[in-house]
Amino acid sequence: MPIDWIFGLIGGLLIGLAGAVYLLGNGRIMGASGIIGGLVDGTARGAWAERGAFLAALVAVPAVLQFGIPVVTGAASAPVLLIAAGLCVGIGTRIANGCTSGHGVCGISRFSLRGIVATLIYIGAGVVTVVVLRLMMEGM
Repeated sequence: MPIDWIFGLIGGLLIGLAGAVYLLGNGRIMGASGIIGGLVDGTARGAWAERGAFLAALVAVPAVLQFGIPVVTGAASAPVLLIAAGLCVGIGTRIANGCTSGHGVCGISRFSLRGIVATLIYIGAGVVTVVVLRLMMEGM
């Protein structure tokens, strides 16, 4: 039996730990889209160093950890597709006022009704998308 699930478990634990450290360290809720959004739209002028350090660590830690461990992500290799997907995710997180780290990890752990409802909606949308796409692929 493949043990690839262990990487998901470790990743989830690290995200939860990062959320707890961020909350305990500065009293703010860790939401990656809010952190990036504040830097992009300029509302985080006073916290740009903290947010920049968070984003740098968000990229650097997985890059360092992947050395010696073969990582197969299954992500598309077409740059245009990756950019389009990133833009769709970014727009969606701004519309939803948060992303999986903000609503799913931090919102649910704080028993936030808004976080729980948002998480149920985006998980449900993902399930529907997978089912529809699989049905479409079978017909081809």
